[in-house]
Amino acid sequence: MFIPLHDANSLKHIKLQYVTLAIIAANVIVWILTTLDAESFGTAAVLGFGFIPAVVHDTAELAPQFVYLPEEFSYVTYSFLHGDFWHLAGNMLFLWVFGDNVEDAFGHVRYALFYVICAAAGAFAHGLLLWESESPLIGASGAVAGVVAAYLMLHPHVKVWVLALARIPIRLPAWIPLAFWVAFQFVMVAILPEDQVSWAAHVGGIVAGALLVLVLRRRGVPLFDRVIVTPDAVETAEAVIRPAPKPDAPAHRWGR
Repeated sequence: MFIPLHDANSLKHIKLQYVTLAIIAANVIVWILTTLDAESFGTAAVLGFGFIPAVVHDTAELAPQFVYLPEEFSYVTYSFLHGDFWHLAGNMLFLWVFGDNVEDAFGHVRYALFYVICAAAGAFAHGLLLWESESPLIGASGAVAGVVAAYLMLHPHVKVWVLALARIPIRLPAWIPLAFWVAFQFVMVAILPEDQVSWAAHVGGIVAGALLVLVLRRRGVPLFDRVIVTPDAVETAEAVIRPAPKPDAPAHRWGR
C-alpha cells in the first residue's frame, strides 16, 4: 500500500482547518487516557464506547458496569478509540493530509457533520455484515475513508507525495494512490469479510463520503477539479529586470 506525506493543495475558503485539528486532538487525548490505564479504564472504554453489533442489534447484552451511554451513541464514539499507537498514527496521518481540503470545500460545520455521518456509516456497514458479532469495533478509519473518498472526488489531479510500499517516496496525482486504495477496500471486504481489520467499515465510510460530497460541498466548488492552486510558499513571480542607474559623475576629481 502507501503512506501519504504531503499534498500541494492550498486552502481557498478557510484560513485554518480547526475542525480537522480538533478531531485529531480528541483522538490523541482519548488514546493517551485509555493507554495510561489500559487494563481497567482502557478495557472499559472499548466495551462501553466501542461499536458492538450484537449489543446494538439486541442479540446480546452489555454488562451494566460498562453502559455509559445509550448504545446508539457507539455509532460515533467508537471512532475516537484506537488499539495502539500505529493504529492511531495511520488514521491521523490520512486525516492530516486530506482532511484540511475537504473541510475547506465543505465549511467547518458541514465538515463536522460529514465526519460524524461517515463514522456512523462505517459502523452501520460493519454491523450489517457482522450482525451478531460481539467484538467491539474501534478506530477512525471508517470516517477517514469518507474523507479520502471526498478528496478523491474533489481533487483527483493534485500531486501528492506518498511512500509507496512504506519506503519509496514518490509524487503522484492523487487519483492514482487514492483510487487504488478505495478499490483495495472493496476487494478486501469481498475476500476477507471477517478479518481483524473491518474492511466493511472502510467501505461504508467510502460510500457515505462519495455521496455526501455531492450535497455538502460549498456552492461553486467543482468536482474533479483540474485547476491546481500552487501553495504560497512555492509561488514564483516573473522577475522584472531594470538596468542599474549610472552613477553621477563627480564634480571634481582630486587625484588617485
